[in-house]
Amino acid sequence: MDAPGNPGSDDPLDRLVSAVGPRLDEARALIEDATSRWRNDAFRMPESARQRLQDLLRDLGLVTREEVEELELRIAQLEHRLRLVEREPGV
Repeated sequence: MDAPGNPGSDDPLDRLVSAVGPRLDEARALIEDATSRWRNDAFRMPESARQRLQDLLRDLGLVTREEVEELELRIAQLEHRLRLVEREPGV
């Protein structure tokens, strides 16, 4: 009997891992490559296409990171003002 993890192993899980493992690495590499290309293309995208993409994402109910950061800042400012008002005597 072969050792676990060897291609000749009788364990079905070992055989599956040895058969699928290289394919998973190839799939991971393909996904990483596609993601990298998409990011590079996004930086080169003309402004009009970028605006159309932002409009589409907004129509889908998604927001940009900048919009989230802006809202977080506004909330922090409101919380700060509220704390100041709560501290003032006689208000």
